[in-house]
Amino acid sequence: MKNIKLERTQSLLKELIPMALANLNDTRLNSLNVVEVKCSKGKYSAQVFLESSFLTTHEQAEILNQLKKARNLIKEYCLEETGWFRCPNFQFFFDDSLERENRLDKIFHTIALEKEKRNNNVN
Repeated sequence: MKNIKLERTQSLLKELIPMALANLNDTRLNSLNVVEVKCSKGKYSAQVFLESSFLTTHEQAEILNQLKKARNLIKEYCLEETGWFRCPNFQFFFDDSLERENRLDKIFHTIALEKEKRNNNVN
């Protein structure tokens, strides 16, 4: 059974975190897109998944380092906007599911082409 309060919190954080990032002075952080937020059951911690397209691994490492430093500012922003008593501790990650999905699409496309070739050779 889904926990509606948990999902509501995750959805709200998914909206608030990009606004908090937009208020920071670092232009690399201002343009980050939040893909998903997953909170723990007690809402003590939240994993924030960010879009990683167009970023090198070096840039990702720098951004994660900057986000670690800005974590308290982001928490303060979320507390102000929501009026909550406490805010989850954020852990930031880059989401590579889109890249994996693209790789799988290429693999399936290659398989379909091979299958088509085989069918043409049989006829």
